[in-house]
Amino acid sequence: MASLGSAAAGEPAAGAEAELGPPAPPPPPPPPAPSPSALGPLLPLQREPLYNWQATKASLKERFAFLFNSELLSDVRFVLGKGRGAAAAGGPQRIPAHRFVLAAGSAVFDAMFNGGMATTSAEIELPDVEPAAFLALLRFLYSDEVQIGPETVMTTLYTAKKYAVPALEAHCVDFLTKHLRADNAFMLLTQARLFDEPQLASLCLDTIDKSTMDAISAEGFTDIDIDTLCAVLERDTLSIRESRLFGAIVRWAEAECQRQQLPVTFGNKQKVLGKALSLIRFPLMTIEEFAAGPAQSGILSDREVVNLFLHFTVNPKPRVEYIDRPRCCLRGKECCINRFQQVESRWGYSGTSDRIRFTVNRRISVVGFGLYGSIHGPTDYQVNIQIIEYEKKQTLGQNDTGFSCDGTANTFRVMFKEPIEILPNVCYTACATLKGKNQTKEPETPLPPTGPVATDPKGCVTIAIHAKPGSKQNAVTDLTTEAVGVAIAAPPSEGEANAELCRYLSKVLELRKSDVVLDKGGKSREKVVKLLASTTPEEVLEKLKKEAEKK
Repeated sequence: MASLGSAAAGEPAAGAEAELGPPAPPPPPPPPAPSPSALGPLLPLQREPLYNWQATKASLKERFAFLFNSELLSDVRFVLGKGRGAAAAGGPQRIPAHRFVLAAGSAVFDAMFNGGMATTSAEIELPDVEPAAFLALLRFLYSDEVQIGPETVMTTLYTAKKYAVPALEAHCVDFLTKHLRADNAFMLLTQARLFDEPQLASLCLDTIDKSTMDAISAEGFTDIDIDTLCAVLERDTLSIRESRLFGAIVRWAEAECQRQQLPVTFGNKQKVLGKALSLIRFPLMTIEEFAAGPAQSGILSDREVVNLFLHFTVNPKPRVEYIDRPRCCLRGKECCINRFQQVESRWGYSGTSDRIRFTVNRRISVVGFGLYGSIHGPTDYQVNIQIIEYEKKQTLGQNDTGFSCDGTANTFRVMFKEPIEILPNVCYTACATLKGKNQTKEPETPLPPTGPVATDPKGCVTIAIHAKPGSKQNAVTDLTTEAVGVAIAAPPSEGEANAELCRYLSKVLELRKSDVVLDKGGKSREKVVKLLASTTPEEVLEKLKKEAEKK
């Protein structure tokens, strides 16, 4: 009877009778277990070459990719994983390769196989390279295929740099850049500095600048080395209050004490911080922030605490060894805008506010003022500086601080604790109030001329206007030393307000419309109108005052 299914030799099929006849010969004994060869237990067994495999690969890339990690035609083997943990991982791993392919893709491999001291060994040990990273390198050399992930990218980057494969380096850096976030920026910054990747390091620092609080709150912050910590603290562009930055370096110091197996004491925290402590800008804190944090931390000496308290409270201020330059998380070049151009005379003042009204045509940030001091010798001043939004009468930022002048006609930098954003086409007032001995400022020839009505170099009368478009009716609302306030019964669009302003002023000043032209400020509320007719500033000012009295 025929068998209904397959069966092992010498055994009847399940569910069927065995065929009659002579018994089947016994099965051959199993082959003996192979003895360990000189290549070790993990050496792949030699396989019979596949016949005509080349015909199935249409391109050179496909043929080389077929040879990746294959014994076929291989002439060298790399032994990896002999270091620590190799036993736990199952022993060393042997990876077959082809000298020609490696030498064609890496100058290091070319020198290894073909240089003056070329190796002739068929087996090369690489104890400092991770197997997964080395396989990623070989895969790229054989097929241009990039296979990296979060767990292997750093070891692959190290391997690519070690064997001089810059194209794979670039792929690793690109991968890290795409996955860069505030919570891993410090970890990647440490690796970027270790592997000398300035582009990646710069991107990490930019991320830390933009999201400093999130970055220092991440677990990786306390794992960075002291050099990386100092490199970050030196930056002027961190967006964080100094009191919080101090709290972060205290956490780092505690973690560093544990790494160095030191007791977490005030003295040891100060010791491991070293130079980093001097990079905290204590003068930027408020006295309340300093009293609640650093003054009670035990990290600063008693003398340092006293000197900083004196710096916050008395004038003249004692010299402190800490930076007082504000951190500003802004990009771009610092510019200094001068109110005056040359020195001609001077005037004294004491306790009164000096103010400048101004507008800008693009968004900027003001970080401080340059103030004049006494010309009669070195003097210390206390000063309050403010920026006020003119129409809302809202103080956007202020600082009570001090500065020392040296008796020259130079200006002296007085800074806000944080940059103040200034928006285009909005009127602001810069205000400074000094208290001290013999305040004497050095005024200079003002450009443009002082007063709302003046004469330009060509002899034409000009009027500084603070325009108020969209009003119910035209009117001269006020006259100040800086501008003439004019309400305009026209919307601020498509030049309608500008045209109505010139028409209205020609009526008030009893001039032809063509003699009143807009000279500056076409898209701003702060404008300059030029009069082409023959007149004087005194005549114009008198007519504007009469118009203002009609309100």
